[in-house]
Amino acid sequence: MANVQNLDPTASPLDYYGWELRRHREAAGMSQGQLGEVIFCTGSLIGQIETTRRVPTRDFSERVDAALGTDGLFSRLVGLVLRSQLPTWFQPYAEMEAKATYISTYQAQLVYGLLQTEEYARAVLSVDCHTDLDRMLAARMERQRILQRDQPPALWVVLSEAALLLEIGSPDVMRRQLTHLLSFRQNPWVQIQVLPFSTGQHTGMMGTFTLLRFDDDPDLFYADGYAQGHMTADPSVIKERSVGYARLQASALSPEDSARLITRLMEERYAPPHSTEERSVA
Repeated sequence: MANVQNLDPTASPLDYYGWELRRHREAAGMSQGQLGEVIFCTGSLIGQIETTRRVPTRDFSERVDAALGTDGLFSRLVGLVLRSQLPTWFQPYAEMEAKATYISTYQAQLVYGLLQTEEYARAVLSVDCHTDLDRMLAARMERQRILQRDQPPALWVVLSEAALLLEIGSPDVMRRQLTHLLSFRQNPWVQIQVLPFSTGQHTGMMGTFTLLRFDDDPDLFYADGYAQGHMTADPSVIKERSVGYARLQASALSPEDSARLITRLMEERYAPPHSTEERSVA
């Protein structure tokens, strides 16, 4: 078993978190088991986090702060820890996404990460991620906190109809994901449009992309790739993709019609089996 005293607290945010957790716990004169009892978890979990074998959650961090009187230290650290669990190539984008004041994205196959439910995200990540699934999931959920800020970014999402029809996880998972999308109808900072198949050829056929705008920095264009991503501030790319995105918005259903389509798919494609039976009997 690793000895946290031999860990280098400068090696990573996770190492630093574990090192600080043990330091503050011992300063409070508590064993791992005693701290676990106070925050309603096992002493084993405390030990695993102190030795970087488990990644802390935000809830865990808040309870530790309350138990040890650390004035929000671990609640602040956990954000750095969770972001560090993202793939190295994706971290620069995640950092810029968190700073953006306006995000406009076209999604060709999947619901945008900031709008995914936890179970939908787990199903998506489980395809290629096995050993670090919980870490990756926690990091994705942490990204969504930017929508809960007092001044969140304005988010405009154009979803291909394919993203609604591609069954991720199960019909139940999809129904709850679509319900989650509909929950943003009253959010003034989030707009969702569906690009129907009937549109035919369109300016997003090369795949998913995102445009980030900032108060004081140049706009950024980001495109997903396999095991890598491409991000640029090239003005010619920004101009071309901004025009392309405006055309996607013009071709897509209105937010109101998009919500009606999402609702219809929930009822017709992802309805619980008993609901279908009840309708047929009626």
